[in-house]
Amino acid sequence: MALLFLEYPKCTTCRKAKKWLEDHGTEFEDRDIKEKNPTAEELKEWYQRSGLPLKRFFNTSGLLYKSMNLKERLPDMTEEEQLALLATDGMLVKRPLLIGKDQVRVGFKEAEWENMTE
Repeated sequence: MALLFLEYPKCTTCRKAKKWLEDHGTEFEDRDIKEKNPTAEELKEWYQRSGLPLKRFFNTSGLLYKSMNLKERLPDMTEEEQLALLATDGMLVKRPLLIGKDQVRVGFKEAEWENMTE
């Protein structure tokens, strides 16, 4: 199984991460997060496997996050409501995402991606 790489092609960090994967000869399936937004079920699975707080899956610096006033709203939402909200628009999701069989990486940090396995 190849790694799944979710990106927004116009994002400079995503382009940097994709180049890093290519430079390291890593096989991956590329998916545009805006054209094919992750489903609530996918997000729930990835979130649970990641061991990270659900808030880390939100693109907190994005315009949509800010315009929806999510900084104030998220603490009052259930986990299921947050997952459903994330599934409505790929621009709400922190990117890039790198999904492996047993690991999930949110955002791009080379040191964290070094030991990523398929």
